[in-house]
Amino acid sequence: MVPVTAQPVADRGTWFRVESGSAGSAVRRAAERLGGQLGLPDGRIADLAIVAAELTSNLIKHAEDGVLLLRPVRRELDAGVELVAVDSGPGMADLTDSARDGHSTTGTLGIGLGAIVRQSSWFDAYSRPGRGTVIAVQVLADPETERPWVGGLTRPLTGEPVSGDGYAWRVVGERRQVLVTDGLGHGPLAAAASDAALTAFRAAPASSPADVVGHLHRALSHTRGAALAVAEPDPAAGLLRYAGLGNIAGVVTTRDGRQRGLVSLPGIAGHQRPTIRQYDYPFDADSLLIMHSDGVVDRWRLADYPGLVGRSPLVVAATLLRDAGVRRDDAGVLVARSWP
Repeated sequence: MVPVTAQPVADRGTWFRVESGSAGSAVRRAAERLGGQLGLPDGRIADLAIVAAELTSNLIKHAEDGVLLLRPVRRELDAGVELVAVDSGPGMADLTDSARDGHSTTGTLGIGLGAIVRQSSWFDAYSRPGRGTVIAVQVLADPETERPWVGGLTRPLTGEPVSGDGYAWRVVGERRQVLVTDGLGHGPLAAAASDAALTAFRAAPASSPADVVGHLHRALSHTRGAALAVAEPDPAAGLLRYAGLGNIAGVVTTRDGRQRGLVSLPGIAGHQRPTIRQYDYPFDADSLLIMHSDGVVDRWRLADYPGLVGRSPLVVAATLLRDAGVRRDDAGVLVARSWP
């Protein structure tokens, strides 16, 4: 977690701890600067300022351990700003009721959550009493946006400026593929290894996950190396194709709560001569893919979060990072589903 300063926001995003009014004001200013750098129209920057102000106000007034991730959204024909607010309690019993204007638990006008929804291009949230709340928001130049099929986020080891974990996704022809990577160690050199993997993944030929992992292994030879895994959901075939090296965890879960772990083989991409093997798993329209680094403990069960499987991939990822991520390591989570 970094202090609230005037630092530029990197593509990975910046996490802010929001505990006071001064922190909220600084986050709002950082969001406005980022919106300007991305070329958002003045009207959308004003909307973004409202969203940032209301999110941070809610964290200050209502939340325990409130933090906020601010990062750019870059799309082929559009750009914008994404904010993810996360807290550990007290949570909301009814999100729909809380978003209704006039609803307040602190004597205010009660328009905060409703204002966030109205100014956003895209909004999703999950909350449970006693467990906390996750709110994800995008403010884009284009007010219309499609429902995302994949989402993820990373958080650095406490005290480090950047995370050595990373993730990416791509659509190449008929293939939808995702990558999670964990650069060896921590800090800037680990981040450099992950960045090299992300760059090579985006430029890799359209091929199977096993072939892509082999491509990444060769591309990372000049770095300290990384654990990584590539997955390809194929809803038409009802399969998930998966190939991994090292300590990236993969799980397929279904709406009825069943979870199946995915196999990654020992090795470090970029070093030695690892064995690369692809495995195929059932993956139907009700399935959800969850991948994470070893900075997230693997004892979570999605069945312990009623209704979470139906939320957006980003909200699922943020919830698991909050509850299962450790502070003594970089942590990253990616979630993908077979349908948009």
